Amino acid sequence: MDNFININDYDASIHREILDALLRKESANYDPQIIEICENRAIAEMRGYLNKCYDCDALFSAQGEQRNQLVLMFALDITIYHIFCQHNPYKISKIREERYKRAVEWLKGIMNGDITIDGAPTLPEETLQDNSRWQIDAEEVRPTML
Repeated sequence: MDNFININDYDASIHREILDALLRKESANYDPQIIEICENRAIAEMRGYLNKCYDCDALFSAQGEQRNQLVLMFALDITIYHIFCQHNPYKISKIREERYKRAVEWLKGIMNGDITIDGAPTLPEETLQDNSRWQIDAEEVRPTML
């Protein structure tokens, strides 16, 4: 997804040797695209929750310091969870499972309108109104002549 997540971003969330082992970097089966595939899936999953209120194109095309750090943290948590799942879904670390669940709960809170992302680009007001689950539509009442 145009490198919203950089390889160095993982250092704050998982030890590099664990990530390399999960990706099988030292084996003949190593596929460098696995990490990008998992990142794309994580971002697609997040878009499903965020796209009602936030400009996901702007949010996920941000680079470097322009990225929202909270969104980045949860994107990493979801990506790492997906990497663990492709390795051995029956031996997922409890912390990875808990962080994934926390990320999904956070996303659900955003989708339900209980949580906002400070500083994140929102959709235009008209689009927000169209996306609202609370919409009132009334017929125009015309005065009648008696």
